[in-house]
Amino acid sequence: MTIHKEGYKTIAIGFIIFAFINLVSFYFISFHLPWLSWLIFIITLSLVVFLISFFRVPNRKLAAGDNLIICPADGKVVVIEEMVDEEYFKGKRLQLSVFMSPANVHQNRLPVGGEIVYNKYHKGKYLVAWDPKSSTENERHSVVIKNIKGEVLVKQIAGALAKRIVNYLSIGQKVQQSAEMGFIKFGSRVDVLLPPGTKVNVQLNQVVQGGVTVLAEW
Repeated sequence: MTIHKEGYKTIAIGFIIFAFINLVSFYFISFHLPWLSWLIFIITLSLVVFLISFFRVPNRKLAAGDNLIICPADGKVVVIEEMVDEEYFKGKRLQLSVFMSPANVHQNRLPVGGEIVYNKYHKGKYLVAWDPKSSTENERHSVVIKNIKGEVLVKQIAGALAKRIVNYLSIGQKVQQSAEMGFIKFGSRVDVLLPPGTKVNVQLNQVVQGGVTVLAEW
């Protein structure tokens, strides 16, 4: 396991705050209320451990296959349905959505390889990520990957806690399947829009892993 680069600054700040609070606590409180100092220590240490866990990048054997569409994020499948995409395709698509809780790995990966033909950031709201309206009203970043099989739109969506979406892609870039596409900080959701009739390999409420679980097949 490693720590994602997006977490370096946040974790460093967390350690500084942890050290300051506990120095003050043990200097001014520990003599009279030692139990309170230990309680503060345990709570603040737990928060630091949470920060480290949030930015973890586990070592995994990544899935690959030209006919496979790989899950872009860790979490739980919350949507499998046909919808009308107004952003790019202007027509019917099959939407698969993965909700990421703060406990999940938040690195996002590319479901297919190919060329980036669309890349757009949208300002928006911060509705809870499981709200259906979050796909179109929340802050989000959409990319479309095109290859000989077709086009796939991947949408990184901010949630009620997520305040920063990071996307490393650019139009015209050639990308490999399961390579890193970005990161979302503190709870969020990822939508994948596929051609109607695509064979789906997951079920609602199934727990999935980014770069590992096969979402669907061409």
